[in-house]
This record gives sequence, structure tokens and C-alpha cells, in this order.
Amino acid sequence: MALIRHFIAGEDAPADAAARPDRTGPVFNPATGERQHEVALADAAQTGRAIAAAKAAFPGWRATSLTKRADVFFRLRHLLTERRDELAAIVTGEHGKVLSDAAGEIGRGLENVEFAAGLIDKLKGEYSEQVSTGVDVHSVKQPVGVVGCITPFNFPVMVPLWMVASAIACGNTVVLKPSEKDPSASVFLAKLFREAGLPDGVLNVVHGDKEAVDTILDSPDVAAVSFVGSTPIARSIYQRASANGKRVQALGGAKNHMVVLADADIDAAADAAVSAAYGSAGERCMAVSVVVAVGDVGDRLVPAIHSRLDALRIGPGTDEASEMGPLITREHRDKVASYVTGAAAEGATVVADGTQRPFEGDGFFVGVSLLDHVKPGMKAYDDEIFGPVLSVVRVHTYEEAVELINANPYGNGVALFTRDGGAARRFEFEIEVGMVGINVPIPVPVGAYSFGGWKNSLFGDAHIYGPESFHFYTRSKVVTTRWPDPVHSRIELAFPGNS
Repeated sequence: MALIRHFIAGEDAPADAAARPDRTGPVFNPATGERQHEVALADAAQTGRAIAAAKAAFPGWRATSLTKRADVFFRLRHLLTERRDELAAIVTGEHGKVLSDAAGEIGRGLENVEFAAGLIDKLKGEYSEQVSTGVDVHSVKQPVGVVGCITPFNFPVMVPLWMVASAIACGNTVVLKPSEKDPSASVFLAKLFREAGLPDGVLNVVHGDKEAVDTILDSPDVAAVSFVGSTPIARSIYQRASANGKRVQALGGAKNHMVVLADADIDAAADAAVSAAYGSAGERCMAVSVVVAVGDVGDRLVPAIHSRLDALRIGPGTDEASEMGPLITREHRDKVASYVTGAAAEGATVVADGTQRPFEGDGFFVGVSLLDHVKPGMKAYDDEIFGPVLSVVRVHTYEEAVELINANPYGNGVALFTRDGGAARRFEFEIEVGMVGINVPIPVPVGAYSFGGWKNSLFGDAHIYGPESFHFYTRSKVVTTRWPDPVHSRIELAFPGNS
């Protein structure tokens, strides 16, 4: 069985350094349940070698001109576009999402590659002339050093590109620790970076578990840490890394609500709810997991959502007819199912029970579920299920809907469906959530803006990708100067270069 190895200093780690039986893990094909690969799990020593490689590469990379850095990203964009289908197949084979969804993920990651390619403009400082007699002041943005990037299983291409592209564009070097459940995409990305001209050691990939993560968090050679995952782990990583003096952005979990007012287009709202709740089998931190039906709109909306469920095509991600694939592991599938099987006992109405849908084979499939009359205090409402389960909460007024959402400990994404511009503007102003959609169910910002939530969905101050990422991965330095009159000059007739 093939071993997925670490990628350190521009090459695959030697087998004898990575293939210890006690430091490997299984990689499954979720559509079949088959164990298709083994992945090396880095111990502290192996992770330390990756950090050392990044540290050694840092002086040369930070001294590389911005023009040459930008060239790497232009070439990387071309390579990603050219090999998009190949990369999407890797994602589908290890994650399980359908090929069109995998290709869409790559496209969203490409947005940040394109943003990073504009690094020359993004890394500009400021200049003030003659602040005192003969004295000028300017500021510059400089890289922080070695960055640790710890990414989740649900977006094995997009989230690494959200972090790694920005960090490298700013002149940092990176140790990327992807999810061990679907690790191959990160190695593929690292090799594309190398093919695009990135020097060895600037991007290193180590697979692993808590031992690898703790080594990154504790290493004095790692200056900053980026993380995306569940809230308990995000909180733990933030506390440990910041206690070690590191700059940290740790994005946690979510419980995203979609409010539907009485004036909304019911068909459009139902389509949006189904798409946002069940796309990628609900394994998205921006998935809509709660519909908040205001007034009597639930009486029309719930049947409209239910009527669309039987037509959803669930099957292997490699089947072009499939709209939703399996969940990532058998254990996760069973946990998701438990929320549905226990919902009625807590007082919810099980409108559609996806746990009863039969599937052939041993893949990690589950059908889509719809729960009505869900309330805070029920597990289906309180927990981040991270699966194809949509809950409907009924409230009497707009004010109750806002109160419900603002009281929730998560603040990642929210949506409002209405035809009333005044209500939409009021909602945007009053809601305590980091990303808001108006008639947009999954309000993931385009690459020129940054992604991130509030409350327990984010630990640290900086959001991911876009402008805030360039702030996170750089430090500002202010220089005050006074110079005598110039005494040296020379004639140079050649057209000035920028290398």
C-alpha cells in the first residue's frame, strides 16, 4: 500500500524516516470504505526537520525581490488551472466530495493565488517627508519568519491556499500540517509551488497528529500560526501558541443561520436552503445548518424544502450524476446520524430522516435530514453537526430572530432572505456575525476581502486570506532618517530594471 510521505526542503522525506509502523495512519476512500493509502505521521523530530528547513530557507526568500515572488504566483496560477482536473480527482478520492464541488474549491483557492500575485501593491509602506527639519519617516512591511499552517479535512486545497499563498507572498516560509484524513492534495500543491519556481524549503508539508501540531506550537523558531478547525481545538491552539509568544489566527466552528421573512420568495429560499445545507454533505464551516422561519413562513417553507429532498442524487463523487458524496469517515457518519435519531426524543419533528436511506457498498454515505420545531437546548441546535442535517427554528418576529442569532456562541456566517431593503439594511447593522449574506445563503467573500467570523468562530484578531492576511503575515517597521546632501552620483543610460 502506497505511503504518503512528508515533503521537506523540496523532496519527499525518505521512507526510512517516515514509515515507522507506529507513526502511520490510514487514508480511506469514503465512497467505498476501502483503505487506499497509508500516511506518514510526523513525530517531533520529523516536524523539527521541517521547521529547520523553513528556517534555513527564510533569509534567502525574504531577500527575494517582490517581482520574482510575484512571478512564482503567476506561474502557479497557470499550473493550477492546467492541472485542475487532476487535483480535483485527488480531492474527491480522499475527501469524497463530488468532482464539481472539488473543482469549485480549487477555484476559490485560486482567488487568493491571484490576490497574492498582486503582492507588490499589497506590501507598500508609507512615507512622510520633512516631519522635522531634514528628517523623513517611512514605514515598511516585513515578513514575520516561519509560519505554521494547520488545515482541516473539509477543504484540502482551498484552505491551504488561503493561508500558504498569502504567507509566502509576504516573504515568509511555511510548515503546512494538513489533515491526515486527506493529505495528498497538500503534497500536490507543494510540488506545484516548486514547479512554479519556489525555492526548496520555503514550503514544507508534514502530516501528523497532535505530536506534530504541538511541536509547531511550541517551537521557538515558528513565529506565527494559522489554524482552521473546530472551536475547542481552535481555542486550545490559540491559548498554547499565544502563550509561547506567537502571532495566532485560529478559526473555529460555526452554527450558521438563514433567516426567512414572510415577504421572501419561498421557492428561492427553499432552493438556497437545500443548496447551502446539503452541499458537500454539510461538511462546510459556512453551511447553513439552521433556518429561522419568521411568523407563519415556516408553514410554506418547510414543505417546499422537503419536496426537494427526494430528487437529490447521492453517490460517489466520481459519478457525474452525483450531487452529494459521502462523509469523510465512518465514525463521523455515525455521529451525524445520532443527531437525527435522537431529535424526536428532544421534541423536534423529524420531517426527513436521512439515516434510513439505504446505500449499496461500504461507503460512508448518509441521506439528508430535515428537522422542524428545533429549539435552543436541543443537541441538534446547540452542536456543530457538520453533516447533511438542516434544522428549522420557528420564531414570531424579526426581533426574535436577531436575538436568537446574537445569543448563539458562534458568529461565522448568517443569511437573510427578504424583498424588503429596509429590513435587510437593519439586519446588516444589528446582527453580530462576521459574514452576512442578503439573499445569499453562503456569504464567503471574494478574494479581495477577508474571511472570518466573530465570537467563538475566531480566536485572534486577523481574518484569513485577502487584505487581513497580508497584515497578519507581516510586521510593520518605522524608520526615521536624516541625511546629508548627496555627494555620490553616476551616469547610467540603460533602462532601469526592477529585479
